[in-house]
Amino acid sequence: MKFIETTPDALGNSVNLFYEDLGRGKPVVFIHGWPLNHAMWEYQLSELPLHNFRCIAYDRRGFGKSDYPWENYDYDTLADDLKALLDHLHLTDVTLVGFSMGGGEIARYIGKYGIDKISKVVLISAVTPFMLKTNGNPEGVDKEVFDEMIESIEKDRPKFLENFGKQFYGVSLFNEAISDPMLAWNQALCLMSSHKATTECVLSFSQTDFRDDLLKITVPTLIIHGDADKIVPIEVSGNRTAKMISHAKYIVYEDAPHGLFITEKDKLNSDLIDFIEGINT
Repeated sequence: MKFIETTPDALGNSVNLFYEDLGRGKPVVFIHGWPLNHAMWEYQLSELPLHNFRCIAYDRRGFGKSDYPWENYDYDTLADDLKALLDHLHLTDVTLVGFSMGGGEIARYIGKYGIDKISKVVLISAVTPFMLKTNGNPEGVDKEVFDEMIESIEKDRPKFLENFGKQFYGVSLFNEAISDPMLAWNQALCLMSSHKATTECVLSFSQTDFRDDLLKITVPTLIIHGDADKIVPIEVSGNRTAKMISHAKYIVYEDAPHGLFITEKDKLNSDLIDFIEGINT
């Protein structure tokens, strides 16, 4: 298995991050969403390497096979972790692909470190520009929504994740968007995270303001969002992000839920390949 060691924090503590490195060609780094891990990209990691892309996906600290530290789940630290990966693998001319919470890592990384190593950006169902409703962000989501999420996780994390997974993929009595075995697989991935990381990251993705970071994204950018997303509503996120990154290509997936990397996997793979190769961009 492959691991990198992050830059030590102020107390001298570092974290080991697990990653996969598949294929050869132009590097594409995949950053997973909450509360999953890098394995959520299974259908992208099995297809894009066939198109001469080097695909790298890693587990965020506290998730998957990476270390489970007790603290430091803020976006500044998570952006530092992404930098550690790029530096360790000596990557340049990189396309960053971030899903949901992972979109925030991309925004904060570029806000802190710029675009020298980055050639393109893809934001999928991303939490940008700012999820929390405040006086300065009236378009956001009420704080009570995130408080209830944390309360439910604290009470019964497996039950919360089971219910959350159904909403994540748009499963209902009238819509079997994905199979029961796929839901079970999703649950298994989510349970590979630490309890502390699961709750701390809710605070991070809900309370972090990425608006200044987005203004620094000047490379070609693709934004993809489902208009039936109940986890990160398109009105709060995708629509606003597209306005802030005026040069971005914005694709709305009609009737798609949050977890479109599964439900719309073929369309997503095609759009990713076209964008990274520079077709119709």
